[in-house]
Amino acid sequence: MAAGRLTFRNINALAPMVRVGTLPMRLLALDYGADVVYCEELIDIKMAQCRRVVNDVLDTVDFVAPDDRVMFRTCRKEKERVVFQMGTADPDRALAVARLVEMDVAAIDVNMGCPKEYSTKGGMGAALLSDPDKIEAILRKLVSGVSVPVTCKIRILPTLEETVALAQRIEKVGVAAIAVHGRFKDERPQHPVHCDYIQAVARAVSVPVIANGGSLDLVKAYEDIEEFRCATGAASVMLARAAMWNASVFRSQGLLPLERVMQEYLKYAIRYDNHAFNTKYCLCQMLRDKVESPLGKQVQAAQTNAEISEALGLQEFYRQTEEQLQTRRDALQSSSLPSSPVVDGGVITMAVKFERREYPPQITPKMVLLEWSRKQRMEQPLYETVQRPQDRAFQSTVTLDEKKYRSSLWEKSKKFAEQAAAIVCLRFLGVPEGRVGDKDSDLVCKRKREGKANGRAEEERRKKLHAADDVLQELETSEQRVVMKTGSETSERSAD
Repeated sequence: MAAGRLTFRNINALAPMVRVGTLPMRLLALDYGADVVYCEELIDIKMAQCRRVVNDVLDTVDFVAPDDRVMFRTCRKEKERVVFQMGTADPDRALAVARLVEMDVAAIDVNMGCPKEYSTKGGMGAALLSDPDKIEAILRKLVSGVSVPVTCKIRILPTLEETVALAQRIEKVGVAAIAVHGRFKDERPQHPVHCDYIQAVARAVSVPVIANGGSLDLVKAYEDIEEFRCATGAASVMLARAAMWNASVFRSQGLLPLERVMQEYLKYAIRYDNHAFNTKYCLCQMLRDKVESPLGKQVQAAQTNAEISEALGLQEFYRQTEEQLQTRRDALQSSSLPSSPVVDGGVITMAVKFERREYPPQITPKMVLLEWSRKQRMEQPLYETVQRPQDRAFQSTVTLDEKKYRSSLWEKSKKFAEQAAAIVCLRFLGVPEGRVGDKDSDLVCKRKREGKANGRAEEERRKKLHAADDVLQELETSEQRVVMKTGSETSERSAD
């Protein structure tokens, strides 16, 4: 750091990687010694629709899309060292996104090197390399429009001269650094990196050049990072696949065992509620050729973070973390939301949660509401439940007599969400909901009557069985008497 601004000289950085560069991997890389971490490329059109949300449960800042998906999640631990990379082909949209996130990141980067179709088809990524005027327009807009450093990441052009000329043009805009992936647009990871191109760029510009592309042949351990830096003449090094396979490559003391790295990654994934599919994807990338091992097969079969935790022996950590997060969630919800009814968009809402221990084993609010609606000759209650993507919590709305009711608190399961909606409806209507200690509802009274009736029926059944046993015993005694008498007469005839 220099005067509060991120420096890009003499650093080792985690490269931007789609689906890999999410918060758990970034934090893990920082733990192991990375100086700077880049998020995965995020498309400007999607980010521009996001709203900034402070997540007090996870202690993060989330950028949430209209469909409630978390597009970007960050936290205080990385704030001074995370670079937000965007995919863009529009200067104005790029600036809008940069201003949305600039207070929560250390720098803004524009992707100009991704050769994948999802990026290039919109004129983004490596497609920008053929349009230097647009490159200059985007970077100039960002440099003059935000308070944090602006950088870009490029691939090399067909000739060394073209590559150097583009880098010099980019430098004049005022960027803080240029990352150079030493491969052509049509080359893939299996092709060797062109260190001479990176070296030529580093000699031609005065801003820091960050060398990228050495994971296949040159960088397999920490000591290789400096060799790659020297081979390219770059100021810094950026690692992608070498870090994806084992993030402890940033560790000066040497690589750690893979399973330990996987466990540390999973702890961050659990702590920050990372989506299970993303967690599984990253773990499978770490396993590489061991993905078909017993551990790999168990990870692949897992569908939830709980199941992944079981595969890696972190069941207790998962349980404790989930309890802590739920406790924090409950405390925040109960302190910030009103318990009296509020009409929200035509829906009657209250801040209530379903606590199973508050109800008798044979009674639930849904059962009470159903019984009450039948007695009132209404159509039975209808439940509509939604799941929130960022934490996979549930919220249900129940419709009864053309009115809608729901709890403003989110529940951990669909069943609990439906019960909470039923509670709101019952409380608003003033109907006893069947809790232990409450005035008995019609359903509770019915269950008690059924219990008494069942008790009387059981007593009658026992009496009948007892009577039958007496009759059977009497018959058996009579039969024994007959047999004894017959046997005596036979003996007498034999004696005669």
